[in-house]
Amino acid sequence: MNPLHTNDVRGSHAIHDTAPAARWEDAFLAGNGEYGIMVEGGPQRERIVLTHHRYVLPNGTRHLRAAETADRLEEIRDLVLAGRAPEAQRIWARGEELRWTQSFHPGHALEIGDPARGPVRDYLRRTDFDTGEIIVVWQDDAGAHRRRSFVSRADAVLVHELTGPPAELRLRLTGDLPDCPDDVLHTCTAAGLDPERALLNARATYPPGLGAYGFEAVLLVHAPGARIDTDGDVLILRGARRVLLLGRLDRHERPGWQTGALHGSLDRLPADYDTLLAAHTALHTPAYRRAALDLTGAGSAEAARPSTATAPAEAAPPSTAPAGASAADLVERQRKSPDALDPALLELLFHSGRYLLLSASGVLPPRLTGLWIAAWGVAWCGDFTTDANLNLQLAGANLAALPEAVHAHAALVRGQVADWRANARALYGVRGLLAPGRTDGEHGHLFHLDDDWPWPAWLAGADWLLHPLHEYWRTTGDDAFLRAELAGWLVEAAEFFEDFLTRTDDRGHVVFVPSYSPEIAPEGVAGSATVNAVMDVSAGRHALESAIEVCEHLAVEPAAVARWRALLLRFPPYLVNSAGRLTEWAWPGLDGNLDHRHVSHLYPVWPLHEITRDSAPELAEAAHRALVDRGDENLSAHGSLHRALAAARLRDAGLARANLLKVLGGDMLFRSLMSSHNPGLEIYNADAAIALPGLVLELLVDARPGRLDLLPALPAELARGAVRGVTCQGRVTVEELAWDSAAGTVRAVLRSAVDQTLAVHCRGARRSVPLVAGTAEAVVFDGV
Repeated sequence: MNPLHTNDVRGSHAIHDTAPAARWEDAFLAGNGEYGIMVEGGPQRERIVLTHHRYVLPNGTRHLRAAETADRLEEIRDLVLAGRAPEAQRIWARGEELRWTQSFHPGHALEIGDPARGPVRDYLRRTDFDTGEIIVVWQDDAGAHRRRSFVSRADAVLVHELTGPPAELRLRLTGDLPDCPDDVLHTCTAAGLDPERALLNARATYPPGLGAYGFEAVLLVHAPGARIDTDGDVLILRGARRVLLLGRLDRHERPGWQTGALHGSLDRLPADYDTLLAAHTALHTPAYRRAALDLTGAGSAEAARPSTATAPAEAAPPSTAPAGASAADLVERQRKSPDALDPALLELLFHSGRYLLLSASGVLPPRLTGLWIAAWGVAWCGDFTTDANLNLQLAGANLAALPEAVHAHAALVRGQVADWRANARALYGVRGLLAPGRTDGEHGHLFHLDDDWPWPAWLAGADWLLHPLHEYWRTTGDDAFLRAELAGWLVEAAEFFEDFLTRTDDRGHVVFVPSYSPEIAPEGVAGSATVNAVMDVSAGRHALESAIEVCEHLAVEPAAVARWRALLLRFPPYLVNSAGRLTEWAWPGLDGNLDHRHVSHLYPVWPLHEITRDSAPELAEAAHRALVDRGDENLSAHGSLHRALAAARLRDAGLARANLLKVLGGDMLFRSLMSSHNPGLEIYNADAAIALPGLVLELLVDARPGRLDLLPALPAELARGAVRGVTCQGRVTVEELAWDSAAGTVRAVLRSAVDQTLAVHCRGARRSVPLVAGTAEAVVFDGV
């Protein structure tokens, strides 16, 4: 038996499979936040797809800008208030068709041919979350084979090593990937450099005149002791026992290639897998180990420990999953019991989701497909859909101790905040920030609209997208980031509403008009541009309150703070209909349309703490009724998880559990543990896979400055467990939270970065816990 099979299951800190990927969606994944790899794991014909966060197909939209309609704002408002929203929407659309963002696309595929020498035995492929490696092993009549891959966070390089009996290997870079457009032209070459090294190069040019020029991959091949030949674009290595491939990717704005520079940068790296891995794990491993979960009683939460040491290639935390159980086994077990949560699968998905969030976050945050795709023509352009999906994927970034993901999100905002200012000026003639409903990551201009999609009326976008950054500051106390950028952005978000809110109703409340609850319209009303969408009202309130908070913290802008406080007093109240539901629009006569995937009107519940069971019990009950009555529409993953997050905040463990089971029991997990958008493995999509850690933590911890709620929405199946390394708003870390429902005991170890007294609640019990900065403090609840 191959020695790796003695410890092939790394518990819930790895996934493994005993068969290669039968389709690209089952490929195992690794990335460094810029480059990604998708390893299919075929022993005789390996295929590794290379991806890059900035690979987007030019489509001529770079020059598009928001409509210059500021001089018609009052006309637009009058039309919407008169029930003639379609006419207002046509003013923005200007008779043009819906234009999409530039579509995310794969790069190239590395194909490795290895001749069969008898039947394959003891096959195993594994992704080790702790190191970020993908390892494939098998036996045949010639001996043992191993392939190891990772993408270095330290050196920005793809690394792939092949070891085994001497063989004739055939290596090729190709652009032959499904649905590649005919006008994307590929050129692939192979060349020997010296007796032990060779170069594989793949170039592709985009259709001319639509944007960027093209993209390329360069792989430097080290093959000591092998004979190197070429056959066209195929590199032939004879007698190779160990081969190391180092790769870099790039995208070029203007004609010309950077092959020489990329090759030179690879030449300067050490030609040693373990040396490169040590540099990578020095960054990746401590980040991954900051938080961990144990729902099976096998101690996987022990992985959440401080670590500065590098991890060797075979290292990983001890096994916690059932012996021999693969990810596919656990998914199938859950599928056969769709009405009961499987703690082992949920634990595995928590760690997989943190791994994928970390691996997909760097130069940008995760896309709709994270950092990975192996076919062209991805759904919804594989972009950043900002009205729901992006923030849902970031739901656990702060709680799950992954500031890398928050910094990546800040990079996205930083790269387009000037465009948000331009949108506000062009559409409304105001200061501040107006974010688009989607972006490809290259710019933030608001052009994705037509007669039916009134994205200019979505006023909440900037506050929604800045919220993870505001939460990060509340979690870490990073005043340097606050002073350098965040405070300015939050002030501009407030200034937008200060300038925009000039209309009032007959009670003196400001009127949000035009307004838009994303992707939905009220029943019985023409058009989707409306009045006082609850998400917009809540975002406006939060934008002003956040700006006030940071300005007072920094002791700046007292006059603006006074104006914002006065404006807040004139905000419209939320409405509750005759059925007891919080209405989606805080405007008389606008209601209905219950069967929809979005729950944007629960923005004051999640991610905000504006409506809570303790601070606003009547509104919380109305929000809960609105959530219970909401239909499922198409059972999209993001819709179910958004509902589950809101249910957790409203302390409804059963409803949160039911929505989680729609994903786990709904055939929405590939063998890679990447998720699908819809049941039946329809549409490769990262929403569920990456959002799940955030949801799991919201079931276990609800944190806001000054208050911590433990086990606010614990599902019945999770009767015993432990979580470590949860970083909370208010600068408190839950170093450990352990519970045993049968014994009625809950124990938490808390550490604060500042001196404070924290109100800790658990199932109706309360403790006032004094915390001394830097000192761990245990709090125990018995009989709960």
